[in-house]
Amino acid sequence: MREAMFEFGRDLKRLFGGEAEGGFKGGWREGLTGGDTSLLELLDVRLLTNEARSADIVAGRIGAKDRGSRLLEAAVVWRELARRVGDAAALRKGAAQAEAAAKILEAERRHDILAAVRCEQAVLAMLGADLFGDEGLIAAASATLALTPAQHRGPLCLALSAGLEGRAALAANDSDRALSALQAYEAPLRALAAAKRVKGGPARLLLAEQRAARVDLMLACAARLKDRALTETAIAEAKAGAAALDPDFEPLAWSRLEGLRGAALVQLGELDGELSRIADGISALTAAAECVTPDHSPMDWARTQAALGAGLQALGEASTNERAYEQAVSAYDRATHILRVQPALALRAVVANNRALCLARCAELTADLAVLDAAELAFKAELASAPGGRDPASWAVAQMNLARLYEARVEITGRDDGRLARAGAALASAFDVFSELGLRSLTDLAAQGLQRLKQAHAV
Repeated sequence: MREAMFEFGRDLKRLFGGEAEGGFKGGWREGLTGGDTSLLELLDVRLLTNEARSADIVAGRIGAKDRGSRLLEAAVVWRELARRVGDAAALRKGAAQAEAAAKILEAERRHDILAAVRCEQAVLAMLGADLFGDEGLIAAASATLALTPAQHRGPLCLALSAGLEGRAALAANDSDRALSALQAYEAPLRALAAAKRVKGGPARLLLAEQRAARVDLMLACAARLKDRALTETAIAEAKAGAAALDPDFEPLAWSRLEGLRGAALVQLGELDGELSRIADGISALTAAAECVTPDHSPMDWARTQAALGAGLQALGEASTNERAYEQAVSAYDRATHILRVQPALALRAVVANNRALCLARCAELTADLAVLDAAELAFKAELASAPGGRDPASWAVAQMNLARLYEARVEITGRDDGRLARAGAALASAFDVFSELGLRSLTDLAAQGLQRLKQAHAV
């Protein structure tokens, strides 16, 4: 069905001249999309991989016209592939193509296209930070955007700068600065909306992407401030963004915005203590999950399953219903099935941590320690099969979540048979590994666990 829709979409764009206007003007005319980036949404991973290779071939030909632009086009496709599959090699390939494009365009003094390349380099760095938890890439993205002179900073550059400023503000725990970053999105989003009306498909997706980034930042600020009004604004913006898209032709962008709306409804339900809002959020997340398949975009599917698991987990917390926790564990398991292919992904640690929490809460509600026994055995088996030297990040994630289960047993039984000491040793080892690898978000998770243990010992 999706392949037939792709063919239909491509034919429509050809009939109405959309390829020349919506894609890279003068871009490559090989591959399935013919250079129209708006059609990348409809390619599954296999076809997208072929498209990236086709773009590489065009950019690498001797005597290729406007080689800088061709390299930029290739970088865009490799970045989309990296985003879909969480593959570091694809991300590096995109970064290499973008760097090569920047060198050529800088030598040719083509500052307008060079500005687009700087934006692409920044997006690649931000994607690396999101996938692998390396916050140093955020600083690299900011430094890259700063290379673009003020007169060449277009709407995308300004929107990306606002997003980077917001992330830096949240990392510094500066809520006022983060709220200012949200306001800084306004002008570039208006400009991107105007470009959408003129340029069509790719510009529409670009607007959707930046809208989603703003909603994501808005939800983070609202969660930090416990701000109900800001959460409601996030719901409205996500709804408006999704309404401007067609899930048949733009399934991934629509799914992300609908998923953000679902997450926002869950967050509002938690703030208000309203089970009905959490249930509405779960319904929206379910719809977002149904729009994507694992072979189309493994990481989008896994992210949506993880968000659905978080929604069900919130429902369990609000209702103390063990069935909700069981469903959350199932959603996390579906996400883990994809994420274990790329074990160093930051999302994998979050999913594993939340899954362990759900199992612990199930055990608390049912007084069934066998649930914890099974989970402990699973983590120990994972540690035995993946020694720390081979994959230190995965090893540290398993250590961190095994520690959480040790804590849960002590909390349930009220007896410490040495498990808290083992939990502390596991968390300390995980903290050291994450710190050495420069994985800041995972280091913070381990630090929070150590702090929790310190408080437990103080009681």
